[in-house]
Amino acid sequence: MVFAPRLSHAQNDPLQRRISVQATGITLTEAFERIGEAANCTFSYSNTLLDLDRRVNLQFTNATVSDILVQLLGDGIKAARTKGNQILIQASQGKSTVAGTVQTSDGKPAPYVTVGIQGYRSTRTDEQGHFRLENVEPGSYQLKATSVGYGNELHAIEVAANQTLEVAFTLQQMGQLSEVVVTAGRVQESIDEVPSSVTILNNAQIEKQATINNSISEILGFTVPGLGPSTNKATNSGQTLRGRSVLVLIDGIPQSTPLMNGNRDIRSIDPAVIERVEVIKGATSIYGNGSGGGIINYITKKPDGNKKIAGQTTVGTNGHPAYLANTVGYRLSQTLHGTLNKFSYVAGGTYNYNGVFKDADGNVLAQDDGLSQTYSYNIFAKAAYHLNDVSNLTLSYNTFKSLQETDYINQDGVYGERPAIGVKGEYPGAPAGTPQNHNAYLTYRHEALPLHTSLELTGYYHRFLSTNRYVASSSGWYGPGQTQISSKKRGIRLNLSTPWGGNVLKGNVVYGLDLLGDVTSQPLLDGRIYVPDMNMTNVAPYAQLKADITQHLIFKGGIRYENAQVKIADFNTLAKGPNGEGVIAVTGGTISYRATMFNAGLRYTKFNAFNPFVSFSQGFGLNELGRIVRSAEESTLSQVQTDPIITNNYEAGVSSRFGKFHLTAAYYISTSELGANLVDRGDGHMIPQRAPERVYGYELTADAYLLPNLSIGATYAYVEGKAELENGTKQYLTGARIAPPKATAYVYYAPVEKLELQLFWVYTGNRDRFALQDNGKYRNAEGPTNAVNLVNLNASHQFNRALRASLGVENLFNNAYFPFYSQYNARDEQYYMGNGAKANLSISYSF
Repeated sequence: MVFAPRLSHAQNDPLQRRISVQATGITLTEAFERIGEAANCTFSYSNTLLDLDRRVNLQFTNATVSDILVQLLGDGIKAARTKGNQILIQASQGKSTVAGTVQTSDGKPAPYVTVGIQGYRSTRTDEQGHFRLENVEPGSYQLKATSVGYGNELHAIEVAANQTLEVAFTLQQMGQLSEVVVTAGRVQESIDEVPSSVTILNNAQIEKQATINNSISEILGFTVPGLGPSTNKATNSGQTLRGRSVLVLIDGIPQSTPLMNGNRDIRSIDPAVIERVEVIKGATSIYGNGSGGGIINYITKKPDGNKKIAGQTTVGTNGHPAYLANTVGYRLSQTLHGTLNKFSYVAGGTYNYNGVFKDADGNVLAQDDGLSQTYSYNIFAKAAYHLNDVSNLTLSYNTFKSLQETDYINQDGVYGERPAIGVKGEYPGAPAGTPQNHNAYLTYRHEALPLHTSLELTGYYHRFLSTNRYVASSSGWYGPGQTQISSKKRGIRLNLSTPWGGNVLKGNVVYGLDLLGDVTSQPLLDGRIYVPDMNMTNVAPYAQLKADITQHLIFKGGIRYENAQVKIADFNTLAKGPNGEGVIAVTGGTISYRATMFNAGLRYTKFNAFNPFVSFSQGFGLNELGRIVRSAEESTLSQVQTDPIITNNYEAGVSSRFGKFHLTAAYYISTSELGANLVDRGDGHMIPQRAPERVYGYELTADAYLLPNLSIGATYAYVEGKAELENGTKQYLTGARIAPPKATAYVYYAPVEKLELQLFWVYTGNRDRFALQDNGKYRNAEGPTNAVNLVNLNASHQFNRALRASLGVENLFNNAYFPFYSQYNARDEQYYMGNGAKANLSISYSF
């Protein structure tokens, strides 16, 4: 029915017209007539929607038509302008709730699974597998459940107004690289839709490896294809990713010090507080400076569960069983988490002490930046406040400290003949290690902005301080000394994600702005300045587009603009002799860097057995700027070659899942017009070599899930690289950049329900690219590497729901070997052996 009085004038929105109307005891039909006459508008409605004979009173003075209708019609009915002066009266489309449960294929609840409406927002299941999404607009959606180690489940749902829709999911367990959620790309997405190589370690995998060796750099060296082998040291020297620098993040906060690489960023957190590790391989600019080889993102634990308080207590001890004296160490770890109404939290503390490390023959290992007699602690806290259904605040703090306090000193070996060992003595310098690594951030999230846009705004602070080993002499300065690398970062990150498109073409766009201030320097403990303050300010807007070109063909492309300035005050290089020889007074200034980085990729997802991708990506790096500055041979900064490293990564790969098997393969080429390869200038002093570089390689993985209690798998990674010198000759990159081939394999077997056994094999291959010098020695980092085979064991027994015991054995067969680092470094004082058989026993109690 349409009632249309005579119109005498018109306004833009009849609902906002102010009128005065007075009437008592009239019908609803008469009320519409009175309002229409006063506001010069029409009403359209269904006779079945309203009780038109209902008696109402109109007592309004200078009120809007909208306010009058709200009081007249109530909450179940709404008025909406259609066009012109017509007002449509219709049923209110109330928001609804989507709720349900997620369980695994064996019928057990699946906790902490991400459940979300694609292109809208998501939540996580509680400990019992329950989830709930409120305030959902009526409509048709795709509801998706994803979890690390399980295949995605997708349900098409139809949400009606004022409804609570119940949905049940059952997840099928898949392989390590199955369809999982990746956040290292700044937005949640399925790994099968990412056009690049990704390795993810979930919490269970981290816990198993930490039982063998609790250094996160060792864990990643054992498990990540393309990452350099572990070095058995507190530093990650030589542990590059695909032959290039890696950007290390903790919850998206950069830990690396790209202005002056300290090689202590990988081991910057204890594995006890890590929920998962995401490794994105190949040059990427999504997080900015320093990711020529890729990104390692440590995702810390989140506040979860419905209990007011729950937690886990772990105590452990370790040592060399064959040579137990003075090798015993211990480990204590406590975590707590809970939820109180809108507030949730997780907190933890870990203390770890390593006894003396010994080789397979019982000799004390050399102490050069080693982990022997190292103590470390990690304190972690994260709190979340649920503001409402679509927004929350998260505050997090983590601090990590690791120092070596030893009563042994080095006795140099002879490279290629006998190893360097540790002998009793007083170490002359300050304890080496990481005295400070503080991370704090505050994040605000909102998931229901206009256009279904989600927002994440983070402010963060990072303070890093590392102390290098004491040296009696150095080619970089005169006399003894001990350097530190100091870095302070403050930053703001604004990240937005907006879905777009319709039934034919759809996707999302991620866009935002990164602001970063970074002050890095390298002083000596005696007060001399090796590298002056490098004060960098970086402003970087970015955008990343994802488009589902067809149902199974996905395009991703993005752009990031780097706008960085590094200010350096006037400084003097350090003297090389007792009377100030070699000092150069350098006039400082401001170095400006501007670069536009691109990436693009395609992935085809129709067939599980053949899921290929191709991609191109670029990375931006100021790597080794500090080394360049401290090696200045010019009197003004503008004359020093400080150009950035722009890395181009070309990659093709495929993932294949069929039956019980999962295979992946990737081939890549990485080029840069101006690298920064560290080379020995002939006296043992390493200087950056600015020359074009080409790095290439491939990676293979295979997993077979033969039975519910039996699985096997293997990986293989090969990388090689060369630099092109000014005379046109091509020279291999040193061992500090290029690792030898690496292979791994594992067997998992659960003979009974509560007992799990895993055997791991790690192989580091041969690489021999450089000739001896005329003096019969290799230059620094040019030594050949010979193959190493190691076997590690993990076993765990779950006594009951609360109590678990674990045993890990590193180098199970007590193999005598030289680690990759001590082989390629080719230095007498650093020619140390690796750990002999080392056992770790721990007991955990959960409540």
